[in-house]
Amino acid sequence: MTCCLTARRRSGTALAAAAFVFTCAVRLGAQTTPADTTVHDTTGRDTTTRRDTTARRDSLARRARRLATVTITATPVRRNEPQSAITVSPSVIALTPATSPWDLLRQSAGVEVHLQGQGPGFASDASIRGFSSDHSTDLALWIDGVPINEPVNGHAEGYNDWGLIFPGAVQDIDVIKGPTSALFGNFALAGIVNVHTLERMQGTEASIDAGTAGHIDASVLTGFDHGAEGGGVFGARWDHEDGWRPNSRSDVEQGHMRVVHDLSSAWRIDGGIELYGADWRSPGFLSEEEFAARDYDVVSNPTDGGRKYRAQERVSLRWLSGPLLWRTTLYSTQGNWKFFLTIPPAGGRFEGSGSQTEEVDHRTGFGATSALTWSLPRTELTVGLESRWDQSHFQNWFTTDRERDSAATLVHARQTSGALFVQSDFDATSRLRLSLGARYDIVDTHSTPDADFTSADSHGVASPKLGALFRLTDNVGAYANVSRGFRSTDGIIDDPALPFITAWAYETGLKYDRNDIHGSVALFRMDVSNEQTFNPLSGASSNGGASRRQGVELEMQAPIAPMLSFSTDWTFNDARYRRLITQEEEDPSAVDTLSGLRVFNTAQYIGIASLQLAPKTTPWRLRVSTNVVGPYSPFDEPGVVLPAYGLIHVGALVQIGVAQIDVGVRNVLDKAYPELVAGHVVSPGQPRSFYGTLHYSF
Repeated sequence: MTCCLTARRRSGTALAAAAFVFTCAVRLGAQTTPADTTVHDTTGRDTTTRRDTTARRDSLARRARRLATVTITATPVRRNEPQSAITVSPSVIALTPATSPWDLLRQSAGVEVHLQGQGPGFASDASIRGFSSDHSTDLALWIDGVPINEPVNGHAEGYNDWGLIFPGAVQDIDVIKGPTSALFGNFALAGIVNVHTLERMQGTEASIDAGTAGHIDASVLTGFDHGAEGGGVFGARWDHEDGWRPNSRSDVEQGHMRVVHDLSSAWRIDGGIELYGADWRSPGFLSEEEFAARDYDVVSNPTDGGRKYRAQERVSLRWLSGPLLWRTTLYSTQGNWKFFLTIPPAGGRFEGSGSQTEEVDHRTGFGATSALTWSLPRTELTVGLESRWDQSHFQNWFTTDRERDSAATLVHARQTSGALFVQSDFDATSRLRLSLGARYDIVDTHSTPDADFTSADSHGVASPKLGALFRLTDNVGAYANVSRGFRSTDGIIDDPALPFITAWAYETGLKYDRNDIHGSVALFRMDVSNEQTFNPLSGASSNGGASRRQGVELEMQAPIAPMLSFSTDWTFNDARYRRLITQEEEDPSAVDTLSGLRVFNTAQYIGIASLQLAPKTTPWRLRVSTNVVGPYSPFDEPGVVLPAYGLIHVGALVQIGVAQIDVGVRNVLDKAYPELVAGHVVSPGQPRSFYGTLHYSF
């Protein structure tokens, strides 16, 4: 990834602000002894080597292994679980010429992404299994056990800025498809993106990345590894873009810290801080005619732009004794963002009037989780509590050249949430593994418009999880799962009585694992209640319908020669509204019946495929990849389907002593494509771009 992703990385008041946070365990083999729990990673900077090796050894068979000292929400994906998931390894990260974390997951994990393209703090859309995921709100993002989605956000409930990921400190990323895990609640409707950062490193690594359109990314990462006494990682980063369109200049600054320390053989403390700041100018959106003519120099309003700042702090305490693991994590968050954006008028119903709007969001939050895991040779059981409190002051103004004309929305809101969850995994027989889980969440929201009365409401939701994997042979397993997921509805910041969006998810499939060959095929269906459409540009929404997503997923990783490997991931999806009628607030007679039509802002299929060349006796590696987006249904254009397109990317690296050089070309064939289309307004895709990175270790 061109951001220098290198290979060496929540009724009522009874639930007070900040209580209990959790984590838990992985497996405890039959031969585990207390001495095993003192084992630490002493491989230095490249902690990914051991992780990758373990992942390759992990088959469908249950095996004895040491209890990993990891946060429950950072537990790595395991191949013998009855779910569909992908791990993005450090080697793939280093060889992916991506312009953002969204682009990285699009190119490497088959996530459907539609980049907003209006600045680094203006979160883009990521989608799994046909969920439109405006500003990635249908996906839960966690970084080292801290949830990133923002409740009571006036722009989009669960606003999810993946830009908070500090690239250089990433160890790896898991993408879990569907709401199959009881460890994740609100916003994990379509799935989970779970980021793990490095726990320790030795020495210092400096990186500088330069590329097309004035791209400069500089970072430094340093740390220490004192074995059982602890370790740490510290990082700083600055990213600058002149932008490939006019008025698209941006600057990003980030800081990262993580420190672990063993207080005794049973107790460990683990703390971290993430700092993020961004300033940008926005080029605005194009009309469909301008996009078709590749007239990318059009700027909606030269005063558009914004800034965003966020900080989060975390401390985790772990106690381990024999088969018992208890871990509690406390965290706090602070955020402040303001942006100005002009949506040009066009031929649809919901898009803007051409007036510039200013949005302001000030927020703070606290959270905690706590869980106890009991591990036996054939069974492990986790019971935990989760609590979260967030408050925000959201403002939406009509403006002219950044001067306020009138207020559209001024509201203070606070939300308290809590959950009880349980997860059990056990071997019923030598071939049958069962996974049983459930969680119950309560969300209590208070909304106070300026100079008005407070409205409040609470909602509870139960989310059962059931899965089974049967080993047909030593290498082939058949699995099935049923689960329920949910997320809070857009607009709850104004109307706390709005119900949850919920989905029942069903999945069945086959997995194959033998040596370095891994593959799976899955059939899925998700039935959604209280479906909501949300225009990612204007902010208008319609609630109360129903929809379903169903399709097939294919995934494979395999060597095709001693030094050549192949990987691919495809989702073929039929996403349709079963019952949904939209109505314009200002004109109730303006009605669209969407029943039977394809879900807006989704593609009929998406896929990735890559070849990676890595000769064992040479210091270089090469990756050639493609990502394909099938026929796409733009927002607020009922019945319209845009044609498919595919992009080709090339990335390479070479190791020269203590230096590593990465080079990459994104969109090699300079394909013109739309990132996002909404009501005849387009965010265009980036043309061919070149990048080069120098990493130096000392």
